[in-house]
Amino acid sequence: MTMIKVNNPVQRNINSIFDELFNELPAFGRNISNYFAPAVNISENAEAYHMEVIAPGRTKEDFSIAVDKDLLTISYEKKEDVKAEGVKNLRKEFSLQSFKRSFSLDEKVNADAIQAKYENGILKVFLPKKAEVTQPVKSIAIQ
Repeated sequence: MTMIKVNNPVQRNINSIFDELFNELPAFGRNISNYFAPAVNISENAEAYHMEVIAPGRTKEDFSIAVDKDLLTISYEKKEDVKAEGVKNLRKEFSLQSFKRSFSLDEKVNADAIQAKYENGILKVFLPKKAEVTQPVKSIAIQ
């Protein structure tokens, strides 16, 4: 593996400026990094909606899933990195940002039966549909 080290102080300062500009740009009092959230796939079949959130490098305990009225919220709060003593990072490109995504639930979703599991870097949320209450056909006698 070849490692490239930038010895030019001007180049390091330019890189620092761009890092600050794109990672710490204030937008309505928030960092722009708060707007980055993992991609989500949502599919539907006759019984349920299936949601997949791609979120590698985390554990199931890292996530919080809540339903408030008709709003499903999935969030992850970034934990502080623990620095090992005597270890110097030469390059650090992994970035697990905190995120919060909310989705409006369809009136067909049974919010009491929502299930979730995390496997292979994907958070899978199962949103079952309510059983349709069908009125039996009532025959009316003609008099």
